[in-house]
Amino acid sequence: MSWYRNTVWFVKGLREYTRSGYESASKHFNPADVEVNVAGRSFLVTGANSGIGKATATEIARRGGTVHLVCRNKERAEVAKGEIVTETGNQNIFLHIVDISNPREIWRFAEKFKNEHKLNVLINNAGCMVNNRELTGDGLEKNFATNTLGTYILTTALLPLLEKEADARVITVSSGGMLVQKLNVSDLQSGNGTFDGTMVYAQNKRQQVVLTEQWAKAHRNIHFSVMHPGWADTPAVRSAMPDFYQKMKNSLRTEAQGADTVVWLAISSEATKLPSGLFFQDRQPVPTHLPLASTHSPPADEEKLMEVLEEFSQKFKSTSPG
Repeated sequence: MSWYRNTVWFVKGLREYTRSGYESASKHFNPADVEVNVAGRSFLVTGANSGIGKATATEIARRGGTVHLVCRNKERAEVAKGEIVTETGNQNIFLHIVDISNPREIWRFAEKFKNEHKLNVLINNAGCMVNNRELTGDGLEKNFATNTLGTYILTTALLPLLEKEADARVITVSSGGMLVQKLNVSDLQSGNGTFDGTMVYAQNKRQQVVLTEQWAKAHRNIHFSVMHPGWADTPAVRSAMPDFYQKMKNSLRTEAQGADTVVWLAISSEATKLPSGLFFQDRQPVPTHLPLASTHSPPADEEKLMEVLEEFSQKFKSTSPG
């Protein structure tokens, strides 16, 4: 069935995920939804120095929000911060240097952040697509460490801070690529068989959808959502998927178009009128499975994913100095 899933997803993508798909969908947007002043509210955006993360941070800053940029590369992050401040006139932009593939670093950051700041909205945007199997210094497969475990640890570590606030939200930037993957808890670090970075990434993005659904059940006073930005022209797409980029570059969305639904989920009152735990595309909840694609997983597998991630999380928390 994988050929079927891949074909259906690509055809769907050509129709909906490109710039023309955004332009068609946006005809039905209500501009007032995002004409919101969010001064006094605090937002944390990971992977915020470029692409969809930076576009999201910029739009929130433009609306008066306090924005915490979480980035891995200090030099690029400082440039991005300066550009956001200059473009928006908002001085309440704070920079934190954290490698989301390093679980100990995430724990240290989260513990410090909780003592120094408040948080209304967490936006999990950082991600990677490594095309050859690569291990981090902790022996973790790098895609899994960044996209899944990093997202899990940062979110769960900051939940107590979010729980203190009214209208708290968590948004995770996933991908429509997850539609071609069924949750696989037997090989979370992709050590078996041939390594295909694109499919590993898609599996991680399926895992993020499951995480969001599980968190929504467990934490009723926080609004969780996960979304697909469409196919956007970002540095990550250009570097990780050069063949795809060359083929599609004239049809890709802008970074701002890719970020539009993230911003809508983060600031609009309309978003939280919808149930927590849904998957969004162009400001609308959409199915998390293709018709006839056999990608549904049993509840036991979803519970197993949460258990394994919690075990990893606690292991790295207990060995975090400081």
